[in-house]
Amino acid sequence: MEHHDKGKTFEVDRAIEDADASDYDALVLPGGVANPDALRTQRPAVEFVRAFFEQGKPVGAICHAPWMLAEAGVVDGVRLTSWPSLETDMRNAGADWVDEEVVTDGGLVTSRKPDDLPAFCAKIVEEFAEGAHAEQRERAAASR
Repeated sequence: MEHHDKGKTFEVDRAIEDADASDYDALVLPGGVANPDALRTQRPAVEFVRAFFEQGKPVGAICHAPWMLAEAGVVDGVRLTSWPSLETDMRNAGADWVDEEVVTDGGLVTSRKPDDLPAFCAKIVEEFAEGAHAEQRERAAASR
């Protein structure tokens, strides 16, 4: 989607049903409204995201993407940010929601909006370079 209009379509390299989180080092969940909302209704996608936390791998999520994190059950006790309208959803899922440009908590990097992209991109590169984070695994295990 491009805002509220249908965007371009692209060929995928691999369907989510054929993807395995162990084949990847990190994950970036892009924002927008429609895409994260639709994606969180797809059980294989939710399990794919959850697997990154279970494996302690770094994850970046911006704008409305934290909806997917809530659906995956991995935000309880996590400090994060998002598009402001998700504040209540994130708090209801157990997150410590804050209104900041970029927030990092145990390998999870979150930001609010496109204006935050420079800070978000710099931070995810840093976290991705660090690799696995034990806090991710511990939280995922505790939320099961």
